[in-house]
Amino acid sequence: MVPVSVVIITKNEADIIAQSINKALLITRDVVIIDNGSTDNTVQIAREARCRVYTKKWDGYAANKNKGIELAEYDWILSIDADEVPDDELINALSKLNLNDSMVVYDIKFRSYFGDKMIRFGKWGHDHHIRLFNRTQVKWSDSPVHETLDIPAGVQRKKLQGNLQHYSVKDINDFHNKSVNYAHLCARKYYLNGKRSTFVKLYLSPLFNFVKNYVFRLGFLDGTEGWAIASLTVKHTRLKYILLQQLEESNTVVKPQQVYIDEAVLAEY
Repeated sequence: MVPVSVVIITKNEADIIAQSINKALLITRDVVIIDNGSTDNTVQIAREARCRVYTKKWDGYAANKNKGIELAEYDWILSIDADEVPDDELINALSKLNLNDSMVVYDIKFRSYFGDKMIRFGKWGHDHHIRLFNRTQVKWSDSPVHETLDIPAGVQRKKLQGNLQHYSVKDINDFHNKSVNYAHLCARKYYLNGKRSTFVKLYLSPLFNFVKNYVFRLGFLDGTEGWAIASLTVKHTRLKYILLQQLEESNTVVKPQQVYIDEAVLAEY
């Protein structure tokens, strides 16, 4: 066992959570689950595996992850989502890691899946994130979407061998629904931060990202799934700026958890 706490946030993850927990228990005896009111067997599965399970209302990705960090036994945190499963190479690398220096964070590669297919190219094929860190130095930033870590100056970044297997989406409908939800959250985040929708953001940025990931990063080599990822990413990137434009035109004061979105816009997408 490694002096690391694994923190997982969940909601209705019964179809995947057992895989994440089983691998996490090969790393440490301290697995902390922060559940946002699951109505399936997620909590039961976690408790039967002897994880420490806490229920917390949804205050955003960062807030719920930080709650897990506070409740962890160890200062070193491996923060993962329920659909992310450490592979054997990563577990082995963790077992050999010297964790004496709190001023280091570890960047971990992702292997992302579209259904049962591993995506090797495009943006998904180059995915990596810092997920192992010491809580005395690092916390998640308070953001409604695409949460990031607040890493102070002087902290060194190192790469860790192995991968987190990321079971990103089950199928095209799952991808669509998740993308619409992220577009909603991003529009709110941008509006609250004073970011504005422009012609470049609405039309040129999505096209540039398509060319970069589908052509130059060889996304086309992933076949049907590569095309689906590239084309839907363009569509939903544009959607978040349409939603942002809608907020600008409404000229209303938006609370952090409340953003009106025209259902007709969502129906179009």
